[in-house]
Amino acid sequence: MINGGVSGGAPSPWRPLRNSVFRNLLIADVLSDIGTFMQSVGAAWLMVSLGAGPMYVALTQTASALPFFILALPAGAIGDIVDRRKLILYTEVWMAGVAIVIAGATIGGLMSPWLLLALTFALSAGDAMETPTWRAVLPELVSKEDLAAASALNGIEFNFARAVGPALAGLIIAAAGVGTAFALNVASFFGVILVVARWKRPVGRRSTPPETVAGATVAALRYVRYSLRLRGMMLRVGRTMFVASALLALLPSLARTVNTSPTGYGILLGCFGAGAVLGAVTMQPARARWSTEAVASGGVVILGLTTAAAGSFRSMTLLAPMMAIAGAAQIVFISLVSALIQALAPDWVRARVLAVFLLVFQGGLAAGSALWGAVAARDGIQSALLWAGLGTVASAALGLVAKLPDTTVDVSPWNHWRMPAIVEDVRPDLDEGPVLVTVEYRVKRDQLRDFLRAIHEYGRVRRRDGAFRWGIYRDLEDADRYVETFLVSSWAEHLRQHERTTNADRKVEARLKACVIREPDVRHLVATEEDSVE
Repeated sequence: MINGGVSGGAPSPWRPLRNSVFRNLLIADVLSDIGTFMQSVGAAWLMVSLGAGPMYVALTQTASALPFFILALPAGAIGDIVDRRKLILYTEVWMAGVAIVIAGATIGGLMSPWLLLALTFALSAGDAMETPTWRAVLPELVSKEDLAAASALNGIEFNFARAVGPALAGLIIAAAGVGTAFALNVASFFGVILVVARWKRPVGRRSTPPETVAGATVAALRYVRYSLRLRGMMLRVGRTMFVASALLALLPSLARTVNTSPTGYGILLGCFGAGAVLGAVTMQPARARWSTEAVASGGVVILGLTTAAAGSFRSMTLLAPMMAIAGAAQIVFISLVSALIQALAPDWVRARVLAVFLLVFQGGLAAGSALWGAVAARDGIQSALLWAGLGTVASAALGLVAKLPDTTVDVSPWNHWRMPAIVEDVRPDLDEGPVLVTVEYRVKRDQLRDFLRAIHEYGRVRRRDGAFRWGIYRDLEDADRYVETFLVSSWAEHLRQHERTTNADRKVEARLKACVIREPDVRHLVATEEDSVE
């Protein structure tokens, strides 16, 4: 749930535990995530037990991932608009209710492959609505100095649950049946519900007009589109997870070829989780020695090689360590990219950018799982894993065009724009628009080339923060005069735009000012209708 990327270490990695809310949520999260992994193992094993083929088994992972693809964007927007505590509480209650239905239908002998897929989808839908908000509230729970340590603790918690949950599920399913594992998952929700219900979260005051869900969603997509680093990383994550999804999607079927007991599948997933914990612990020493790109690409290559090799093994003794290596390799790549995305997104849009990340990540996972399930049904599991592994290795080449940065930029707010002195008689309503902003520059002739480079880069900043159209024009009657124009959908959106510039944008503006003779002349104009003139 509150799993995030493992960031750089702090002097004391345990200091965030002094915060009682964070500590209680972390403890409750351990139990809840163990229950979630037990549920995943139980669903996959139940699908095999119902006599379903590899296609249905792979669709179990698709049903878990698809809701993130469908709901991630509106979930991120809602998480930035409504009371986050209430949203988390409602989604936890929803998931507990769906888990009760799954347990009841299984114990009552009413479960079928399609019903299991539908209920798995419904359960994951609650998680998809909740996850962006969970990640966004982390800075509210701990101080800025402890944020990196808190993120590391979340990563360790999640992967500890990934190691324990599947192995525990295998033992419980073997001893008491799948229904018992599902019932224990129901119980795991109540700890989080209790902690969140008792959490007295302060409600912050907005200095700008609130956004609508549709407007906030558009703002998120626009921000990612015009942020070159974020856009490159999103592309890379989607492509990598599309091909790398095969290993976990086909693992239930692969496990059944080497061990007919559910314990074997649980052990293999447990090894994958244990490897992920090891990868999270060793990632920081590796980054101290090599670049972020080298470490991430190395993880992708290792994951691809282990995937290609896994289909050839017919022994638990060989397959278990291979899964541990794969788990370590995967968490290195995911954690590095996740941490960079969180660091590159400012506070006002962080939940939504993380939602886009989840959409791309889970969309690649869902589509890839369905594809590799179909390939396995036609050509066999070994062939599917071989081609998926080779595709994963090849995806490391994306580092040539979308390299992961070793340093991040300062995305803290830099609200330096002068608000216009509006004549009271024409003060616009918040929903009036579009708003046309013009900025007149007097450019030094010997600095024209540098000015044009800087202004086009600044144009991406304008569009990133709210403009839906931008342009730069030269005055044919005055060679030194250039006019920048951009359109914003409403006056409310322009007010928000004033607060969205970051300290990282200072460098672009400094380059721009070095090319002009004097301060730019700014004008704000609002569209008018004929019937508005009396």
